[in-house]
Amino acid sequence: MPAITRWFIKAGLAYFLAALLLGVILAAPAVLAIPPAIAVWGPVYVHLLMVGWVTQLIFGVVYWMFPRYSKEKPRGSEGLAVATFILLNIGLVCRAIGEPLNSLWPAAAWGWLVMLSAIVQWLAGMMFVINTWTRVKER
Repeated sequence: MPAITRWFIKAGLAYFLAALLLGVILAAPAVLAIPPAIAVWGPVYVHLLMVGWVTQLIFGVVYWMFPRYSKEKPRGSEGLAVATFILLNIGLVCRAIGEPLNSLWPAAAWGWLVMLSAIVQWLAGMMFVINTWTRVKER
């Protein structure tokens, strides 16, 4: 298993646990009298599950298991895969920070952090598609 695949899968597992913990915390206000402002973390919960867990798991497995690109570069560009991993995770962390702050203080500049996170994650997605596209082949 390539190192970048392990990075994607281990990061995905970590985000999965973080999302589950956040899910428990989001469910707790009704029982533990936690302030309702905790609800601003709802979008982060979904993002941790879908981008942090599901997307990273898919990216890692695709990089590892899809048909070879060539004999010299069986998985395409390793540099592009590493850049995908880095940008996806930078975007995810920026989103996890910016989303709740923007919800609590919309007049502040936190919206720019959310927009930056979206752009960085879009770039990561584009890199993943560029690196994977030619590996989708007919037998």
